[in-house]
Parts: sequence; C-alpha cells; structure tokens
Amino acid sequence: MWVLENLDETIKKSGNHLVIFMAQPLPNNINVFAASLGTARMYCNVSSTPDLVLSVQEQNYRVTKGILEKAKGICTSHGIQAEMLTEVGDARQAICDAVQKYTISLLVLGDHGLGQIKRAFLGSVSTYCVQNTKCQVLVVKKPE
Repeated sequence: MWVLENLDETIKKSGNHLVIFMAQPLPNNINVFAASLGTARMYCNVSSTPDLVLSVQEQNYRVTKGILEKAKGICTSHGIQAEMLTEVGDARQAICDAVQKYTISLLVLGDHGLGQIKRAFLGSVSTYCVQNTKCQVLVVKKPE
C-alpha cells in the first residue's frame, strides 16, 4: 500500500493503465491443519477434507479481496484508475504469468525485507520476477 500512497504522481504522469495484482496462496496441509484446530479437535487426527480445503480457499479469497479493495480505494482517492486482478497459485509464478498474459510494461513490487536465512529457504518473489519477466521491474523498499 505504501507504493500506491507515495508513487501516485509517477503513476499519473505515466498515463498508463494500472493493474493491481495479488496472488492467492494455494491451500496446503499446514494452513488447512491450522484452520481445523480448535479445542474440541486439537488432539484429533485431522485430514484435508474437501470442505476444509474449500473453507481455506474462501478465506484466502476474502482476505485478498479486502486488500485489493483497500488498494483500489487508495487509487481512487489519488485520481488513478486501476484494475484489480487475482489468481490462485505461487506468487512468483502467478505474477510472471500475469505480466505475460496482460502485457505489463512495468512491474512494481514491494520489498518485504526478508532476512538472508528466510530468503535462502523461501526465495524472494522480487528476485524471481526480475529474473523471469520480460518487462522492466521496479522493486520499492518501504522506508524504515
């Protein structure tokens, strides 16, 4: 959100169409298990039932939609027209796919500032996108 709040003049001057994209994580056993925890079921063997997986997907969608609505509100308040898009999948691949699908000319990413250990294990979305997209990439680090 910091990028939208602070780069509004740059975005307006470019005159380009703004696409705000957010990848929804795929449900995995960890977040399905976490969603299933409760005092009555804490010590039970939990399996990934289709209903539970669907529930996690719906929650991911609600969170994503809320974030995108907030981003759209920021854009509207700055007089910037924006299109909101979301896809389900790994953020790195979903962003690169969206860049190609929507012929994005400039990709702007926020830097979460993962530590070296987390980055080594999880990988950096921005590094992946810089290496795998064919457009210009601007990585914006939020000031401390």
